[in-house]
Amino acid sequence: MHLRVIVALLGRALLGSGALLAQEGPELFGPGVFSTGAWDFFVALTPDQRTAYFCRANGDFSYYTILETGRVDGRWTEPRVAPFSGRWSDADPHVSADGSRMFFISNRPVSGSRPRDAYDIWTMERAAGGGWGEPRRLGAPVNRDSVTEWSPSVARNGNLYFGTIRPGGKGGNDLYVARWAAGRYAEPENLGDSLNTEAGEFEPWVSPDERYLIFSAAGRPDGPGGFDLYLSVRRGGVWQGARPLTAVNTPKGEFNQSVSPDGRYLYFSSTRGSFDSIPPGALGYPEMQRRLTAVGNGLGDIYRVPVAELGVGVGAGE
Repeated sequence: MHLRVIVALLGRALLGSGALLAQEGPELFGPGVFSTGAWDFFVALTPDQRTAYFCRANGDFSYYTILETGRVDGRWTEPRVAPFSGRWSDADPHVSADGSRMFFISNRPVSGSRPRDAYDIWTMERAAGGGWGEPRRLGAPVNRDSVTEWSPSVARNGNLYFGTIRPGGKGGNDLYVARWAAGRYAEPENLGDSLNTEAGEFEPWVSPDERYLIFSAAGRPDGPGGFDLYLSVRRGGVWQGARPLTAVNTPKGEFNQSVSPDGRYLYFSSTRGSFDSIPPGALGYPEMQRRLTAVGNGLGDIYRVPVAELGVGVGAGE
């Protein structure tokens, strides 16, 4: 999603909060590969979990890149810029449950050579010989001119979930679904009061069977930080009231989440880090510089936690 929004809201949330106590939490994922001390966020795995896509941003969030890495002999290889990324600003990758399609957001132009002012949802089909076909911008009614759509997530039946600002929304940013029927997307529907509030709801990740949905939200009164993760389950075709993921959320920020294809792990980004507690003494220059540039410096690092440990009853096989 637009990380400028995250930084602005996190800054307001942390001003005046004082020193934050160090706390236990989920494990840092892939230090040196996925988490590097830069702004690292979002993980999208192929169904066999042997290829991963994730994002990295520059310092002022004017440029996002989608990176690709493969798992060989139990280790993730050095990332490379994904073949379809690297020129325009691309983010929020999502691979469909069957591995046949990828979705992402981009400011790339539909025609011409100037980037667009807003981010749209693009898609690609899996090529016959492997790799991906040419990116294709989704048309109306999913994308709208001059409005950003972010964090696409697709269910097995083709229904597409995403965040955006639309007339008649509940707040500044809401969650929507565009249902897939007869080979096309219907007009996006606001997911309603059980999920959307006057606060900002952003990045939806939906399980392939639409049994549950995890999203990030900013400024909700039941969350401890600027951005927090929430979960809603679907019963009788109706999304139930969202609950904060207290096992994950901290006074910092948690966002850009996804669940592994086997349903076992929740991946997310967090700004928690080495400056969350007061050091025992004054830091010298070498240690200060190390903390500022290393993993855990308070920029976005990627974490994971077993879904079964979230205490929400949606783990694999449940």
